[in-house]
Amino acid sequence: MEFQPKLDHGAEAPLYRQLSEQIAHQIRTGLLVRGERLPATRELAGLLGLNRTTVSAAYDILESEGLISGQVGRGSFVTGGAASAGGVDWNSLLERSDTSPAGPNGGWSKDVISFAVSRPSRDLFPLDEFRATCGTVLARGDLADILQLGSPGGYEPLRRYLMEEARRQEVAGPGDDLLITNGCQQALDLIGRVLLKPGDTVAVEDPLYTGLKNLLTGMGAQLCGVPVGADGMDAAQLERVLEREKPRFLVVTSNFQNPTGASLPLAARKALLDAARRASVPVIENDAYGELRYSGEPLPALKQLDEGGGTVLLRSFSKVSFPGLRVGWAVGPKPLIDRLRHAKEAADLHTDQLSQAVLLEFAESGRLEAHRARMRQAGSERLAATLESCAKYLPAGTRWTRPEGGMNVWVRLPEPLDAGELLARAQRAGVAYMPGRYFAVSRLEPGALRLSFAGLAPEQIRAGLAILGRTVAAEMENAGRTYEPSPAMV
Repeated sequence: MEFQPKLDHGAEAPLYRQLSEQIAHQIRTGLLVRGERLPATRELAGLLGLNRTTVSAAYDILESEGLISGQVGRGSFVTGGAASAGGVDWNSLLERSDTSPAGPNGGWSKDVISFAVSRPSRDLFPLDEFRATCGTVLARGDLADILQLGSPGGYEPLRRYLMEEARRQEVAGPGDDLLITNGCQQALDLIGRVLLKPGDTVAVEDPLYTGLKNLLTGMGAQLCGVPVGADGMDAAQLERVLEREKPRFLVVTSNFQNPTGASLPLAARKALLDAARRASVPVIENDAYGELRYSGEPLPALKQLDEGGGTVLLRSFSKVSFPGLRVGWAVGPKPLIDRLRHAKEAADLHTDQLSQAVLLEFAESGRLEAHRARMRQAGSERLAATLESCAKYLPAGTRWTRPEGGMNVWVRLPEPLDAGELLARAQRAGVAYMPGRYFAVSRLEPGALRLSFAGLAPEQIRAGLAILGRTVAAEMENAGRTYEPSPAMV
């Protein structure tokens, strides 16, 4: 590869994205041909004066687009390129200017203890109670109506139940309405369809949940990342972003953010709403994890605190019941909900009514609340095991968040360790995680990684973190460096 990429260190687009786009252009125009070997990440980083992590992230994007393929022990080779005369160039047709790298594919052995996926444990599903609930619904006289086409707004009995709960919790006012969706992810997709045009700016957390990151960039949005610390979004930076960038909307996770586990304190919630109101920017509150609080006092939702009607609240059954039943909802101003309803009807007509009816029966029978209590107890034990094991097994100099709930803990390894490069070694030792690079918007943290603990039993968590600790320590020893201890992030 002889071309010299032109990288702008002052540009808004991160360097790894600039690099991936320029290599992709070379491949698609035939300047780099199929079978050609790309320089190793370390070699290209040296040639361009970049961090090796930056080049690795660029290669990840190219591989996710099918343009290159990494071969263990041999390097990375061009596999895509221009189509032959008269053929269909699928890479060109499917091109996205801002595609994010795909995460680890999860194809490791069952012996690997995986912290990579943020989901509840299947062992906690109350299957007997669920079967009984399904039996009740299937025995109902109106089953034929449930199995018929329904309203794009949602199964009306469930919609009424959720609206009553929203009013009771003071998150729905007289000017609000509610739409049932296929989880929070579809609600975010519908909001993007209704509010965004290609090139629009959206203010988001940095690091950011990969599903939302990929969704928005796939729509052509320009993401403006606001750093997330122990107390959620950086308030001063957020105010500057809202004033300078005038984003189309702001997406924020108020409780137990994915991937960091951070929550916004009450004062930060009020400051965020005040800044958004002054800038006339709508706030999309993604509260998928709010019911998974294991300690501390619950805080009012942004939607509850917002007196100006500029907030939309998204919630879901997925994290507290059964993720496979894709049922979530959005509460917001009636004009917006009306537009979202039309967009949903165009997309999939309506959310599966049988799932909605089953979840309503599960809730009204009291089984949901009993299951939620078990989930909180199990989550509390698993979070405690994670934090205790981080302190016990991870080497001095490692830092981590200390959330009061949710499913994730954010870890920063001592410099100059790279969590992405360490992953293969960790998998061979028997543990997996998600490197921080997959969540980066504009700040690449090489040493960061996410531990998703909710799907693992406490003994698995302890065993997995013991392996990870030994792997990190061995890598530090190989680097021949001395690290000073630093406190956990709180």
